Amino acid sequence: MSKKILFCAALVLAIFAGAAQKRQVMLDRVVAVVGGSSILWSEVDEYAGELVEQRRQQGYTSDRDPHDEALEQLLMQKLLFNQALIDSVDVSYSGIAQRVEAHLQALIDDAGSIAALETKQHMPIFNVREMLRQRYEEQAYAQAMQSSVVGKIKVIPGEVERYYKKTDPDSLPTIPEQYVYAQITRFPASIKEAKQRTKERLLDMRERIIKGQTRFDIMARMYSMDGSAISGGELDPQPLDGFVRQFADALADLKPGQVSEVVETQYGYHLIQLIDQKGRMYHARHIVLRPSYTLEELAAPARMLDSIANLIRKDSITFEEAARKFSDDDNSKMNGGVVTNHDLLELTQRWEASYTETRFMKEDFGRAGGKSLDDYNALRNLKEGEISDAYQTEDWMGNQLSKIVKLVKVIPPHKVSLDEDYIRVEQLALNAKREKVFKEWLDKKIEGMYIYIDPEFRDGEFENKNWVK
Repeated sequence: MSKKILFCAALVLAIFAGAAQKRQVMLDRVVAVVGGSSILWSEVDEYAGELVEQRRQQGYTSDRDPHDEALEQLLMQKLLFNQALIDSVDVSYSGIAQRVEAHLQALIDDAGSIAALETKQHMPIFNVREMLRQRYEEQAYAQAMQSSVVGKIKVIPGEVERYYKKTDPDSLPTIPEQYVYAQITRFPASIKEAKQRTKERLLDMRERIIKGQTRFDIMARMYSMDGSAISGGELDPQPLDGFVRQFADALADLKPGQVSEVVETQYGYHLIQLIDQKGRMYHARHIVLRPSYTLEELAAPARMLDSIANLIRKDSITFEEAARKFSDDDNSKMNGGVVTNHDLLELTQRWEASYTETRFMKEDFGRAGGKSLDDYNALRNLKEGEISDAYQTEDWMGNQLSKIVKLVKVIPPHKVSLDEDYIRVEQLALNAKREKVFKEWLDKKIEGMYIYIDPEFRDGEFENKNWVK
């Protein structure tokens, strides 16, 4: 009897193993084709997992099946990619190599080793890297295509007002607590000396590279202060207008293999090496350094600012007067130190005065929002009118400095208002207009492009019902 039981158990296990193996094979089958691009089930499954994790972190749960949502997003991406190739859309390759290497390193860390990753992926490491490169390049083309469709769309004040009036008040978003604040900033007094030290370090590296004592990519991996260091300073090929002006001017004067003199940009000081040039595309690598200071050099401006803060607290000088007299920040010093988003607008080349903002939410503090998280940590402990002690921080370009801040006003959470939150209402109206235009464009392209979806997936919850033909 026991032998029969064992035999039956073994048979059941064999059946389950065969079914599991069959499911594993199914993971790599094609579930959809858009133009000349196929979508694998494994892609859908991976993207669905990413969506679930994103929603979990946001504390949000979608009513849609994540696999249906993932498949629809991939269908749209493939369509945009294919249309970008048809329309010969230019794409910026900036950052693709860094994202590929960062993603690849994360996969290696998760697997435990390169060998383990190769076993898990059933392919050598260079194939994994190429697969990631194709994925990120496709995403870049898709984003460029979408930008070409909606990037030039604008809204006029009348459209913003009509959007606000016709929108159900209950559906308007709530603006979280906001801060209006002022600052006085000081860079170390030795900034000229620190800049000179940085230039001398780069000149020493340049000499060693030119003499053949070391390789450019090795020095970049060891010393460069940006994300390209992981790939030896290598940047994605792109036209000159994809680089900041000073960088582009230096790059244009180089021949393949040559190394530039020290180049200063808003991001720091660079050495640049041209790898090759094909048509308008320049393939280069660089080393970027920013000035660094001794502990004493960093402490000196903080002590000065603490003295200024004490004078302000004793009413010996107003914060506004102190900002005009002592602050190193040209964007705020003549405005009584009140902080705006001018630096972010300058970075994105949005020069319209109507985009100027002086109120910041918690989410605006951090790299993405342009304001330092150190500022938020200082402000949250203040009452209106109070001034912080001096603290050390960095500006959005990574330069070290000290500052004091004054909490001018706290604006409580409230429903978005046309009068008080015009910029945010304008953005909502612009997004709605762009969404409408893009949907109309997408419907036409779906109708004219070859799209095949496996019958098993045609009953999915698609927002756009035109995918299934």
